[in-house]
Amino acid sequence: MKKNLVLIFVILSSTSFLNAHCQIPCGIYDDNARILSMIEDFKTIEKAIIKIKELTNDPDALSKNQLTRWIDTKDKHASNIQNTVSTYFLSQRIKESNKNYFKQMNMLHKILVTAMKCKQTLDNENFKTGLDLIDLFSKIYLDSDQLQRLKEYNK
Repeated sequence: MKKNLVLIFVILSSTSFLNAHCQIPCGIYDDNARILSMIEDFKTIEKAIIKIKELTNDPDALSKNQLTRWIDTKDKHASNIQNTVSTYFLSQRIKESNKNYFKQMNMLHKILVTAMKCKQTLDNENFKTGLDLIDLFSKIYLDSDQLQRLKEYNK
């Protein structure tokens, strides 16, 4: 029993570590991983919007249950994006000394607002805009080697 409790504690504590960065400053950064995570979040929002629209008019209880779960998923992934932008990029990575500081800040603000709009609506343009904004942000934030690796990962 104790082994199971310890295992559950380790799993639960490690998932919160994986979702948020430490802000210690540990010096361990993986910008591509964070960008790929936001891309995955926007793609999940896209799928959720499709499923929400499909399930909206279905009267059975199972469809209503799935509808609720897809709405929750959409909102959680939008929050993931907002968290990554705020706690990783804005708090730790974007420095005033960056030559593209104002462009990066502007782009990140637009990503935050787009993620918010994904929570508020079922408009397909929002997740498309989000993916476009992440692409633009990547081009002004990452160096050429990081950008190349991002393209290879995101095939």
